[in-house]
Amino acid sequence: MGQREILRILEQVGSGAVSPGEALLKLKTEPFEDLGFAKIDHHRALRQGVPEVIYGGGKTAEQINAIVSAMLKKEKRAVLITKLAPEAAEEIKRAHPIRYDETSRIGMIGEFPEPDGKGKILIATGGTSDIPVAEEAALTARMLGNEVERLYDAGVAGLHRLLSHLGEIMSASVIIAVAGMEGALASVIGGLASCPVIAVPTSVGYGANFGGVSALLAMLNSCACGVCVVNIDNGFGAGYLASMINHPEGHK
Repeated sequence: MGQREILRILEQVGSGAVSPGEALLKLKTEPFEDLGFAKIDHHRALRQGVPEVIYGGGKTAEQINAIVSAMLKKEKRAVLITKLAPEAAEEIKRAHPIRYDETSRIGMIGEFPEPDGKGKILIATGGTSDIPVAEEAALTARMLGNEVERLYDAGVAGLHRLLSHLGEIMSASVIIAVAGMEGALASVIGGLASCPVIAVPTSVGYGANFGGVSALLAMLNSCACGVCVVNIDNGFGAGYLASMINHPEGHK
């Protein structure tokens, strides 16, 4: 339950449409809902400004359907599902109006809200192979009310590709740098930008990349100031953090 929903209940109490006892019952049942296999945190939007996001990995389509149904019954206008397998998405479509993006493996219910952040989030990738993680970040940021600009395949192997977009880099409110291999993109962008840079190491690379560990360690050891790092392939975490930075007064 978000701030708007609580305000609506209080207004209904004030007008006499809802009794204080009924309002109390609504609020008391809100903290979480126990489905047995999942405890849905309905108060997360009130605490953090953003409703709970469903991690689809390891969950069955039936479990996800039940969680989505419970969230929609609580008047959630939008639902975001990450790491959603295509097969599960097809089953969920039979019960809910889900839009599924195969590249990012994100499922979405509800429309993108109008951007209300202070600026623009720029998402850059070292290579084309990093796009699935970048798109997870991009769609997360869009669902959280941000304007997103993409700069893909601009890695340090051809530095002129990145330098031709200095205007976008300099004007961004926050930048997400997504790269595998040696992960140098975050340091280069960190040395050019005046805004926070969120580095996302990906598991893209040859054997000594160790599934993204080499990029993770390189990003953690960046000599550029203002660079923070999320976990390997965690596009969602980067998109969420970027949205928080882009909404300094909090999500509404």
